[in-house]
Amino acid sequence: MDDKQLRSGKSMLNKKVIKGSVTLMLAATLLLAACGNNNGNNPASNATNSTATGNAGQTETAQKQDVKLSGEILIDGSSTVYPITEAVAEEFNALHKDVRVPVGVSGTGGGFKQFCAGDIAIADASRLIKAAEEEACAANGIEFTKLDVAYDGLSVVISKENDFIDYLTVDELHAIYSSTSGTVKWSDIRPEWPAENIVLYSPGADSGTYDYFAEAILGEDPIKTEGVTFSEDDNVLVVGVAGSKYAIGYFGFAYYEENADKLNVVAIDGGNGPVSPSYETINNSSYTPLSRSLFIYINNKEMKERPEVNAFVNFYLENAGELAGEVGYVAMPDELYAEQIALINK
Repeated sequence: MDDKQLRSGKSMLNKKVIKGSVTLMLAATLLLAACGNNNGNNPASNATNSTATGNAGQTETAQKQDVKLSGEILIDGSSTVYPITEAVAEEFNALHKDVRVPVGVSGTGGGFKQFCAGDIAIADASRLIKAAEEEACAANGIEFTKLDVAYDGLSVVISKENDFIDYLTVDELHAIYSSTSGTVKWSDIRPEWPAENIVLYSPGADSGTYDYFAEAILGEDPIKTEGVTFSEDDNVLVVGVAGSKYAIGYFGFAYYEENADKLNVVAIDGGNGPVSPSYETINNSSYTPLSRSLFIYINNKEMKERPEVNAFVNFYLENAGELAGEVGYVAMPDELYAEQIALINK
């Protein structure tokens, strides 16, 4: 994602500062030894810990004594999660001006590399952590907590000029992107469609969106590589698909919404008829199989020892619902945010 895209993500925010002071929740310890890693993608799974440990009273002391928070909280990872995290960071900085919260966009895989090396406090992720990444974290003594922050619907997009695609089945989408399908032209998908080559765009391999699409649509089959444009920059995908009548691509729902004047979204038939991504269909999971949760992963040691990190994570969960909607994602139910706040502060 280039500077233009980053600025675009920021411009989607209204610049109001969330009113009132953030409640810095706390109990006897900040983190608990509970819930082994839960690798389900069900949003109800909420927060999970990797051998979390506790520390008492830091944020409460800072709040009671009106101690000014300061420092730098390093965050990197998913370009899909970036708009939410950047929105939270801006609002948090408006309240705590001496805390810097730079947010990078190296992709989910790139974020986990830094996170498991201990280089950043928080990783943005549009997929669950992989076993190899967990092992890398364990090898470096990094214990973590996973938090669900919003819902997203991975959106399949085509050019405004495309006048022949009304919807795609999961099997057709598989055939379009699978290297084993043998399809080259749109007429290979449906005979009545043009005998024109399919022009493919995809996020790069470091992207959690790429991983999720591969798992949900391709299964064990590898994705096509010949003639496919891969990019970690969502703007490259937008421009490429918009510029060709015979192109197709995919990325997060927020980026489709931001570029709805240039692109059409494709309804997907997951077995119960064609469904387009929307706030309602993503929230109720009727947009299947491309509805998903978005995550942040927290370094437990950073959360335990640094009051500014503790304050930021609580602030994130308290405000992610409102800010997710403002930047084009779908908020989780309030009770799920509350459960996670209670868990990290138990």
